[in-house]
Amino acid sequence: MEINDFVVRRAVASDAAAVAEVWLRSFAVALPGVRRAHTDDQVRSRFREVVVPDQETWVATIDGSVVGMMVLDGEDLDQLYLDPAWQDRGIGGRLVHLAKQRRPAGLALWTFQVNESARRFYERHGFIAAESTDGHRNEEREPDVRYVWRPGEQRP
Repeated sequence: MEINDFVVRRAVASDAAAVAEVWLRSFAVALPGVRRAHTDDQVRSRFREVVVPDQETWVATIDGSVVGMMVLDGEDLDQLYLDPAWQDRGIGGRLVHLAKQRRPAGLALWTFQVNESARRFYERHGFIAAESTDGHRNEEREPDVRYVWRPGEQRP
């Protein structure tokens, strides 16, 4: 069920706590078997001190509450997380559309191989799996897959 009454905007400092909580809830539900590399407090601190103030961070809000977040870092769609209660309503698709508008030459991202719902989501939005690893380069040591999107390219 899509909703249309959400707002997408750049995150501001006062959003950091809510952004971190969306990340924490989403990770816990989507990836319960993946070992997290950082404690909840470390995640909150990183969003407050680094991510929101220093990176291109976007939020989706409903009635002023943050329900989704996205971080762009160069050509990387570095993070995209939705509060589990607000998934499957068009919010993630809107954030991906914004990312494509902001990076019209193309995007790349990493997701864990076990995150099948994220993989299906990105594939539906035109991303193509380009590389898989055993996880040796990520902090969680979890096998992952790199997806790329280039305008005009179609999935095989």
